[in-house]
Formats: sequence, structure tokens, C-alpha cells
Amino acid sequence: MEFGRVPDNELKEVDFSLPNEPADNKLVLKGKKHKNPLVYLGCAKWGRKEWVGKIYPKGTKEANFLEHYVKHYNCIELNATHYQVYGPSTIEKWDDKAKGRDFKFCPKVSKSISHFGKLDDKQPLMDKFLEGVLAFGDHLGPIFFQVSDKFTPNRKEELFNFLSKLPTDLQFFVEVRHPDWFLPQHAKELFDKLRELNMGAIITDTAGRRDCCHMHLTVPKAFIRYVGNSLHSTDYTRCDEWVERMKYWLDSGIEELYFFMHMHDEATSPELTVYLVDKINEACGLKLIKPQFEGGNTLF
Repeated sequence: MEFGRVPDNELKEVDFSLPNEPADNKLVLKGKKHKNPLVYLGCAKWGRKEWVGKIYPKGTKEANFLEHYVKHYNCIELNATHYQVYGPSTIEKWDDKAKGRDFKFCPKVSKSISHFGKLDDKQPLMDKFLEGVLAFGDHLGPIFFQVSDKFTPNRKEELFNFLSKLPTDLQFFVEVRHPDWFLPQHAKELFDKLRELNMGAIITDTAGRRDCCHMHLTVPKAFIRYVGNSLHSTDYTRCDEWVERMKYWLDSGIEELYFFMHMHDEATSPELTVYLVDKINEACGLKLIKPQFEGGNTLF
């Protein structure tokens, strides 16, 4: 992911500290631990050739990447659906790879819907998109709707109207990127509307856009897009702080938590995942699976 990228020599100057807990989070967190919180951790895509010989066996063909990916992670932020609307037959083949596993696919809405033209005209295409992803069945996680970084609050009524027509029996999370959305007056209106619609707000933690790391929970669930910097020293301290925050949320009653590991160089995502999983398992008493490296070698 290139969004929010900062040159390596400037990373030490970035304030990566997480914002204080927004007061409105108490509207969705009950203050005591949920009896069975669900925690999922994954990456954005399974098709990484750099992982062959690392967490995929040597010689693994791209067509077989997913069947190995599900052994190392329990969810995926499915970016493939952002670039093409897939029908049920393709989705069913992917779903079959996760058969028998507690695994969630979190499909990103096609950019043909979210990034081009007016949202008012996109309901038929959205229906087609949903027809496809519903084939994931019990493996369908939250659906990720992102508007472009050029989509400003001037179009808020268009956005809110579109969101209000989406099925209420599915969980949607929404990501906005234009900086004006994070101005106090617009942010409050956005988060209030998402809370009203029972939709989540994507939290994106990336070096060059600290405003997107807003920490607002509009439902008792979190969808975190963490963007690391290829095992830079700050990646580890940032993960440490995220473990603290996720533990607080778990202790305060969050019901579901999705954390997606991104890198500007995705080759190193598995290594940082191992670090994060070890930390959160220890801090929160979880038993999340983590990448198993070929030959048992990692950086840790």
C-alpha cells in the first residue's frame, strides 16, 4: 500500500502515538469484557510471490496460494474484489479453500462502484457485487467500502444516502480519505451517521496521514488497516502500542476486532505479523494463529 508513505529517513520524525480514546466510544463499548470476543488478523491479499519459500512451500503455484494462506492467517482484507466484480462461482471456489476453518473474507467493494461517477447510479452494480460475495456464506466478514481521496464532505448527502440503502443484515465498514472529513465538524457528522446506520469506521494507521488513525468506534467492532514500513524500528513500537489499545478495547467490551497487516513492501508482512501475534496472544490470553516459516526461520 502506497497511501501515506513517508521516506525512510523521515520516519523518526513522525509522531506515531495513537490518539486518546474518543469519548463517544463509550456509546458502543459496555465497559466490561464480552463473553466471546472474536479477533481476526490477516493481510490484504494472498497472491504474494515473495512469500514462496517463506510461508508458502517452494514451488507453490499462484493458483494454490490461498490454500496455504489460510494456514497462516484467520482472515483477509480481500482487495481482489476492489478491481473486479466476481460472481458466485468464483467466490465459492475461494470459500472452499477455507472449509472447516474459522476464517473470514472481508471483501473491498469494487472501485467501479466507489471511485467512479456518482453513487446514486450504482445500486444495480452494488447488488451484483453483493450477489457474488454472499457466496462466502459463514466465511463472509465485514464488507469494506472505501471512497477515493478526492471524495469530499461536499458529497456527504450522496454518501449517506447510498449507505442508508445497503442491507442492514450485513456489516459494513467505511473508509474516507480526504483530509476535510477529519475536521471536527465533518468528523462528528460522519461518525454519528455511521453509528446511526450501525456501520463501522475504518481506522488506517499510516505514517503520512495521521488523521486517518482516528480511533473512533461507531459499532462494537474495529477494522484496523496498519501500514508498516518494511520492518523499520518504528514498526515494532507501533505494534506494541496497538496491542495495548486492543487489550483495552477487549477489556471494555469490543465484540469483533479485525487487524490487517499492510506494508509498502508486502514481502515483510509475515515477519511483523509474527511479532504482533506473539505480543497480543501474551497480553490478551489469545491463541491467534501466526505465519509458520518454511524451515522454521523468522527474524525473531
